[in-house]
Amino acid sequence: MSSNSAPAAHASTGPDISGPVMPSRNRFRLGFQWLSIAPFIIFALMFLAAPTVSLLVQAFTDRAGNFTIENFRGLASDQIVSAYTISIQVSAASAVMGAVFGLLIALALIRGSLPDGLRGAVMTFSGVASNFAGVPLAFAFIATLGRLGLVTLIMRDVFGFDLYRTGFTLFSFWGLTLTYLYFQIPLMVVIIAPAVDGLKREWSEAAETLGASKWHFWRYVGLPILWPPFLGTLSLLFANAFGAIATAWALTGSNLNIVTVLLYNQIRGDALQNPGLGAALAIGMIVITSVANVIYLVVAKRAERWMK
Repeated sequence: MSSNSAPAAHASTGPDISGPVMPSRNRFRLGFQWLSIAPFIIFALMFLAAPTVSLLVQAFTDRAGNFTIENFRGLASDQIVSAYTISIQVSAASAVMGAVFGLLIALALIRGSLPDGLRGAVMTFSGVASNFAGVPLAFAFIATLGRLGLVTLIMRDVFGFDLYRTGFTLFSFWGLTLTYLYFQIPLMVVIIAPAVDGLKREWSEAAETLGASKWHFWRYVGLPILWPPFLGTLSLLFANAFGAIATAWALTGSNLNIVTVLLYNQIRGDALQNPGLGAALAIGMIVITSVANVIYLVVAKRAERWMK
């Protein structure tokens, strides 16, 4: 008995190392997780927070370095109000059309009877085209739909239709909107595709079994489910178009009075140079795009909860 009890006593009085090991591992994991996202935090501080703070300082500073609110008062001028109005109109038009056409394409690819291989090709193209903007995009549209563009000449010489005689010009409101659609529609396809995938075919089959038509299914099931992600993506497309500058500058120059081009002229231009007013313009843009992004985040969170 004594020989059996001794090992038992020894085992019971031995040190229990299970307790202190787990907290140390948790602390290590927590530290490693923070270390892994440190580059993102540093990047956000350097390229988002720091420039925003710098813009705020410049917006409340005059040319002599004194505090002023005249820069924000200058936002009420007719030229600046017109620039904001045109920018909002272009962004809204391209966002609405991009969202509608992008949703239709996603529905056709995912729930339609198109070949399965076509979906992969379109999604790949959409991922590339949604990031294709700036000077290359402007040059591509000038070479295609400019006054001497390839498509313009084909329509005129082959079909006898002179596009520019109808009053259309690529360097106008609708020309810029059409150019923005090149990256707005693919972006909508990429973002809305997971939501369309969430519409299970079993739901439509169950609706048909209960006697509902396709219209009733989309009216009472499909569209209510897709509406939150659609609205959220719509706000994201608006912010995406509102902040674009390279495409608009390369395509229209100063022919179209939009806020991004006016901002560039105020900060870097020779005739309109006023860095303080340009900073105030940028703050106004940040406010508008922030509101659009907040709407997207709120609606996207609600849509995710609804899909669950």
